[in-house]
Amino acid sequence: MSPLLLETIKIERGEAQNLSYHQARVNKSRADLFQTLSPIDLSSVIKVPEEGLYRCRIIYSTKIESIEYLPYVPKSIETLKIIPSSIEYRYKYADRRALDALLEANPDTDEIIIEKDGLLTDTTIANIAFFDGSRWYTPKTPLLEGTLRKKFLDKGLLLTRDITKKDLKAYTHVALMNAMIGFKILNHITIK
Repeated sequence: MSPLLLETIKIERGEAQNLSYHQARVNKSRADLFQTLSPIDLSSVIKVPEEGLYRCRIIYSTKIESIEYLPYVPKSIETLKIIPSSIEYRYKYADRRALDALLEANPDTDEIIIEKDGLLTDTTIANIAFFDGSRWYTPKTPLLEGTLRKKFLDKGLLLTRDITKKDLKAYTHVALMNAMIGFKILNHITIK
């Protein structure tokens, strides 16, 4: 059986956000995992709610398995904790049990930053970026290449570099980024 993949698209005021980047990731994932060359046209399968803020959750493999529109409520994050792990999440799989287990094993924090081979990667829900006083940097080797991360890299708003736990003292701010929260600078954050 083919693995199920997940695409989460922000629907705001009747418009699917960042759709070209989601389309590119779906096409690449399907080509890599299933050798599927015929694209699924996301714009033709998404029925955009006209008002409100929604999380469009698409489950797919060689074809679309399901589409849900869920009202979006952001997660409150005030503490981050760095956790070493060898987890693999190169594709956005629908099965998030390994990521969820890492977070559940650390109930003393709101979210974790996954450290892999001595390098910081992502949280369980978002790519990360760090500000050094003049530029924003995101880890060169994320767990998952997020669509918003890709867009900001393409526009030159982010640069990549290897970032270790010891490097954190060189940064003044941390931000999380994903399709739903956008680029959220975390103020008054504690990193354990």
